[in-house]
Amino acid sequence: MIVAFLSAVEAWAPIAALRNSMLVYPLVNAGHILGVALLVGSLIPLDLRLAGLWRQVMLMPVWRMLSRTAVCGFLLALITGLLLFATRATEYVESTLFLTKLALILVAGLNAIWLARRFTALLSPATAVVRPAAVASIILWVGVLVLGRLVGYF
Repeated sequence: MIVAFLSAVEAWAPIAALRNSMLVYPLVNAGHILGVALLVGSLIPLDLRLAGLWRQVMLMPVWRMLSRTAVCGFLLALITGLLLFATRATEYVESTLFLTKLALILVAGLNAIWLARRFTALLSPATAVVRPAAVASIILWVGVLVLGRLVGYF
């Protein structure tokens, strides 16, 4: 059932055109890389600050700027990632690396939501509570990044 649906998605004319395009596919791929760069590039410094580094830097302005940038990066990566997935959906759905990447995205996303709620609830995070989640965030998102690169090669 799912394979039939994914095959239909792959065969859909706009997705087939994307897959076969020598211009649009690389642009979508570049958009995905940009989205991931914005996401991970924003979250790592934010998580490092939440974990206790750069204490002399005021947290609230860093939080406002980097969390918004991370959300924009995530949305760009999500949209372009769905397009890239659709071009080889039946292949990706059978890839352990890809499925593991999705699982890490889910866990990292839930961790990010928890951190955001914790931060806004306290207005100033309790380091003992937030620090482990910030470190976990770095590990999870770097894991997503590595698995994403590996998916393209295996």
